[in-house]
Amino acid sequence: MIGKPFILKIFNAAAMQRWNDKIRPVELKELDKQAHKMTIAYFLGKFEEQTAGFSWLEIIEGGLFEFLERLVITDLKPQIFNRIKEDKNKYAELNKWVFKKLEPIIVPLGNDFTERFQHYFTNTDNTINKRIINAAHFYATRWEFDIIERGNPKGYEIPAIKKFLQQKQERYYDLTGIQQLALYEKYRNFIDLCGQLRFQYRWSQINMIPRTSVLGHMLIVAILSYLFSLDVKASPKRCFNNFFTGLFHDLPEVLTRDIISPVKRSIEGLDSLIKAYEKELMEKEVLNLIPAEWHNEMQMFTEDEFSTIITKDNKTIKTDSDTISREFNNDVFNPRDGEAVKTIDDLAAYVEAWCSIENGVKSSDLTEARTSIGAKYTNTIINGIHFGSLFSQF
Repeated sequence: MIGKPFILKIFNAAAMQRWNDKIRPVELKELDKQAHKMTIAYFLGKFEEQTAGFSWLEIIEGGLFEFLERLVITDLKPQIFNRIKEDKNKYAELNKWVFKKLEPIIVPLGNDFTERFQHYFTNTDNTINKRIINAAHFYATRWEFDIIERGNPKGYEIPAIKKFLQQKQERYYDLTGIQQLALYEKYRNFIDLCGQLRFQYRWSQINMIPRTSVLGHMLIVAILSYLFSLDVKASPKRCFNNFFTGLFHDLPEVLTRDIISPVKRSIEGLDSLIKAYEKELMEKEVLNLIPAEWHNEMQMFTEDEFSTIITKDNKTIKTDSDTISREFNNDVFNPRDGEAVKTIDDLAAYVEAWCSIENGVKSSDLTEARTSIGAKYTNTIINGIHFGSLFSQF
């Protein structure tokens, strides 16, 4: 079961600086890197869905496990970490230490989840799923390095890092998605567009500590939505839909910027007008950057993202999570718990306000946001999960 310690642990990544021994033209945070990595993993995975052994759940969990690992070993320079991984005994010792540090927040998520976490780092199989995760990790790092290099064109280690990344890129040329990124500018533009949300801060008009980017927020919603899915024993497709709805639900904000709820509600009809404009811009600016056969899925993630839906007889039907679990918890119905994703989206905003207040940056806006969001979900129960008690932990 998700709890306060786990949520706060992943929020810590919003303050973790990357490349902190280099000149950085912009702030680069660990949470944003991990979020960007998973958008890239989605892109690469879509090209490999028919490959033997492919599993979206293994990709989602692999990304989550590696993110949790990074929360512990973030101070290790990549060169040192890579050397440790080359020594199986040293890496095994490191994994035991990492698990000991994370055990208090992982064990409450269940025995099965805990065992999969431990097995992930002891299993060295070079599966298609691990290759996709590794390639996404590399590509997100390379994307950051291109920024760093501009600020350190002749800096110490820059040539060596560039050579290392080039050699690593060559390991993944067998993946169709990596080939497509090399060939087509529009695909690179899609990755760049997702990456821009790293620099777009939420609550931009309010002073907060730490600041959370739109992309980082999306990953938090995705992770918590996936863990909700595990709690309700969701089918694989339902888990996939919940995770990637969380990961892409605010993607239109790269075109419109983050517009806070009070502004949307300030004028009658403004919220629906913004949604219509987002839809228009998504079709014009974003969907053209990805293959046409992905469009319906991306529209589900970004246009009606908070509706709880199934597909039956080629029709999209709105329902509720309890009904899905009773009657439609099967991949054939393509279920998605939009109401739960929305609740988790608000939970993430609630915790953002809570963290800032706890860190000593308090304002009437933050206090009001925390109070109003908390009151909204006092008695909310979705598919047996008491979100009110989760909010009350803060």
